[in-house]
Amino acid sequence: MTAALLLGLLIGVLLGLLGGGGSILAVPALVYGVGMPLRTAIPTSLAVVGISALTGLVPRLRTGQIRWRVAAVFGLSGAAAAFGGAAVNRLLPPWVVLAGFAVLMVGAGLRMLREPSDAGGACALPGGGVHWRTCLPKAVATGAVVGFLTGLFGVGGGFLIVPALVLLLGLPMTAAVGTSLVIVAVNAAAGFVAYAGHVTLDYALTAAFAGSAVVGSLVAGRAATRLDAGRLRRWFAYLVLAVAVLVVVLLIVDPAAIAH
Repeated sequence: MTAALLLGLLIGVLLGLLGGGGSILAVPALVYGVGMPLRTAIPTSLAVVGISALTGLVPRLRTGQIRWRVAAVFGLSGAAAAFGGAAVNRLLPPWVVLAGFAVLMVGAGLRMLREPSDAGGACALPGGGVHWRTCLPKAVATGAVVGFLTGLFGVGGGFLIVPALVLLLGLPMTAAVGTSLVIVAVNAAAGFVAYAGHVTLDYALTAAFAGSAVVGSLVAGRAATRLDAGRLRRWFAYLVLAVAVLVVVLLIVDPAAIAH
């Protein structure tokens, strides 16, 4: 329980400092830090991801930073795909899932090393809206991909959603972050429901992990405005890449450890 509290606090701090992305470390932390089987770690991570997203969403509800129509399109397509991702997860050996997760972490780390862009995408209208007639299929497809990854790996996918909203639909960065939190919460809830009934969760440990993550996020969020966001993002990217390498090494040394 102590390990869950400390690791949850660490992930919450990363979420608070970076505004997202920290949850990608939840599954490795639960598997290798807490000793939880991968099949249980993924729905537990989804609970933490969803609760963290809702916590970050609350202060943005009155700021006009959420594009509800965009969130609905991404969220509905992603929620449906999350069930598919969870179904595929149950068909694969745990080591294959975790190896795929390591690949995803490498992609996320490299993406975080790139400078964020505020450039509008081809779907953006001059007045700030979205040209849905031509861009709806792209939005649905992108939402489905993120939802599938959420169900398969137990990640929020904010590192994919935010650039998609900015570069594809032309949302300003502030609106993209707020909207992505709604999408992440919806996808995480769908993924969690997809796993319900297939695994037995330790609800006390899940509550401890999620609660400490929320506390860490709220505390670190106050300090985030006084720190260099670019430097934080780069160092976090290096941490994600290092954890991905560690996961691969541990899989090679003892691949059976993740199943018990």
